[in-house]
Amino acid sequence: MTTQSPTRPPAPARERAVSRRRRWVWLAAALALVAVAAVVSVAFGTRVVSLGDVVGALVGKDEGIAAAAVRARVPRTVLALLVGAALGLAGAVMQGVTRNPLGDPGILGITMGASLAVVSGIAFLGITTLPQYVWFALVGAALTSVFVYLVGSIGRGGPTPLKLALAGAATTAAFSSLVSAILLPRIDVMNVFRFWQIGGVGGATWEAIGIVLPFLVVGTALTLASARGLDALALGDDLATGLGVHVTRARVLAAVGAVLLAGAATAVAGPIAFVGLVVPHAARLVVGVDHRWVLPFSALTGAVLLTLADVIGRVVARPGEIEVGIVTALIGAPVFVALARRRRVVQL
Repeated sequence: MTTQSPTRPPAPARERAVSRRRRWVWLAAALALVAVAAVVSVAFGTRVVSLGDVVGALVGKDEGIAAAAVRARVPRTVLALLVGAALGLAGAVMQGVTRNPLGDPGILGITMGASLAVVSGIAFLGITTLPQYVWFALVGAALTSVFVYLVGSIGRGGPTPLKLALAGAATTAAFSSLVSAILLPRIDVMNVFRFWQIGGVGGATWEAIGIVLPFLVVGTALTLASARGLDALALGDDLATGLGVHVTRARVLAAVGAVLLAGAATAVAGPIAFVGLVVPHAARLVVGVDHRWVLPFSALTGAVLLTLADVIGRVVARPGEIEVGIVTALIGAPVFVALARRRRVVQL
């Protein structure tokens, strides 16, 4: 009979320590990728800028075409990082709230609800400024999320993951048709709306970032605070209640944070699809299902994905560019098909 050495921790403790160290390593790697993506975004575009020119322009020592290009790309890079992080975080939360791996602000109709509100404001109320876009997008996203939840709650079993996904898909299709119906007879509105509708960060300014930043900060705080509640919700409402979690409050807190993130991101960059769908799955593959790790990792991964997608759109179509919403759709559509074909698609 052998005894375990007193200086050596039990096997479960060792496994938890290894898992924790692995997660910290992956988180550090994600932070490094964010830095790399930011540098690549500033350096590459219609004109390639050297690293020395980037540093010189940022510290204010260089002038000229290269320096001007760098200064124009910095707010665009910052906005891409913020929007990507917001969409990745919102997607992870929506998947946790609905317990559905297809839960995503785009698929659940929230993004299209924000779009319908914005286009209605442009067409009928004459809104033209970003602050107005933000408020209309937030109201549209919030009302749509409530509508989808109510529709998904009809019938036996309440708001099941499958019913919520179907309600979101139907709402997205209906609202998309309404957007087209509003735009088609109004050519002037279509000219204003069509570039925003594609989704992109090409018009980024520091003023625009300052307008949406408070909403993104509040949304991020709410979603990160809901991490433990999302872990409990993953066990089912009954078990979560037995563990002392107020299910309705946890679900509402997380959903409000996700709506703020998705609405603000949509207002400033347009409806960008699939980031919130793809990123949380990558996060869970790397750091597991604990939302205390999934949420920050989803934010970092979303920032990297959207920033690099923006760089790809600028590089492959020189001297023009492909909007980032198109690039993310090309990346995300095959992933969506693969997820939809899996048997475990009904719930997490």
